[in-house]
Amino acid sequence: MADYNCVFCRISEGLDSSTVLEVENDDFVIFQDIKPASQHHYLAVTKKHYASLKDLNKSHDSLVSRMETALKDLLASKGVSVDDSLFGFHLPPFITVKHLHMHAISPRTQMTFLSKLIFRPSVWFKTVDEARFYLSQKE
Repeated sequence: MADYNCVFCRISEGLDSSTVLEVENDDFVIFQDIKPASQHHYLAVTKKHYASLKDLNKSHDSLVSRMETALKDLLASKGVSVDDSLFGFHLPPFITVKHLHMHAISPRTQMTFLSKLIFRPSVWFKTVDEARFYLSQKE
């Protein structure tokens, strides 16, 4: 169920005419981040409102995999190598929009110093592999 006070819910429902959806399917949409950390920075945002990765469990592993695959396919379609890319999620309280979204950032080597801190795999940012491990521990 969409929360229309949530900007990502409005975008995923197609209610924000200023956001160009690069990919859309039944589960999520992909669009450019408005504050890119590198030349290519996209978000895969679920259509169903989940506040964060913490709202998911191991049954959502396939959703995370589909989001990652779609982001990689989008980057490849734009001629961007995924080898120098970063894919992952922020964890609360380090989330600016409380709606589940996976980041795809490329090239990773061209991120600014501040972006490297914000998106450094850590307690506040989990790579997709770390997210899958986290979900595998949850019922």
